[in-house]
Amino acid sequence: MPIFTTLISALAPIFLVLSPITSYTDQILSIHRTRTSAGFSLDIPLIMLTASILKIFYWPGARYDLSLLLQAVVMLAMQLVLLKVALDNRPGWRGELAGAPFQAGTKNAAGARQRLWGFWRWRSQRPYWEFLAGLVGLLALLHLLLRPTAASLYTQLIGYVGLAVEAVLPLPQMVANTRARSCKGFRVSVLANWLVGDAMKMSYFFTSAPGRVPWAFKACGIFQACCDAGLGVQWWVYGDGAEAGG
Repeated sequence: MPIFTTLISALAPIFLVLSPITSYTDQILSIHRTRTSAGFSLDIPLIMLTASILKIFYWPGARYDLSLLLQAVVMLAMQLVLLKVALDNRPGWRGELAGAPFQAGTKNAAGARQRLWGFWRWRSQRPYWEFLAGLVGLLALLHLLLRPTAASLYTQLIGYVGLAVEAVLPLPQMVANTRARSCKGFRVSVLANWLVGDAMKMSYFFTSAPGRVPWAFKACGIFQACCDAGLGVQWWVYGDGAEAGG
């Protein structure tokens, strides 16, 4: 058991920092190669970008494990690339970058009426980057005004919110798969990395020294692992065949 704990302590931080690269590189290349992001949920970059930004601002107050901070930074960079590639290759949206951001003029945009102001279903790419810049600016302002510490309510709040947001990562993809009755467009390599990452994270979180990994990481990690397992069941049931009704 001490040998296992030592191995996990040595290897898990490296795996955690590199996991955003191993998880999403294949998805990025697949979208770029096929010139379509059909079947891929744009909510995944939304969730991971929001969670990563919140976790980065959580660190100054909580001072949690450095490898988890580095993972958030690497994840932020990877998700920015993934979002850009996915937006550039939206089916039926290419070349419409100058359109009004809240205009519902296509089948894709019509679905945006189900969200307030068509949030994260904008025609133009600009509102996506403006939203992210606004989120960073707001958190930076709050950080300067509140000067968070480990015991502050603000620190605990953004920590739990950020980790809770990340924990629901699989849900939009699960909804998309259920509606299409297919996992087409979602790379099995991403799912495999998620499942392996869950196993590694759980081992690392619960074998680390007390206080090194806050309970927020552990609780949200357990929930996310359950959701990832559900996504694995979907892949087993639906596979990556053609979408139903096509």
